[in-house]
Amino acid sequence: MRYVTFVLLLAACNTPSPAFRGLPVSTVTIEGCTFDVRHTGTKAEAIRTNTQYAPRFGPIKDRATTAIEQVSGCEVRSISGDQAVAVAKLKCPKPAE
Repeated sequence: MRYVTFVLLLAACNTPSPAFRGLPVSTVTIEGCTFDVRHTGTKAEAIRTNTQYAPRFGPIKDRATTAIEQVSGCEVRSISGDQAVAVAKLKCPKPAE
């Protein structure tokens, strides 16, 4: 039973939250941190997939912001989360008419 639980936990390491499931993923590396980034509308999610030790969100926050901005092409208005998953609200440019 322990083996099954361990395998299930490993399988969930980069599973997106329900709001981002089924969206295309882009993998980006910023200053040694690798993120799987998904975005839709004015929201984005960055899941850190590398094994770097990260005791606080502070050092990871700036890297996640950069990754999200690179992938989405939008400005991050606010970002929250932890060392593993960051969720951001975006300010995207209006499309040209």
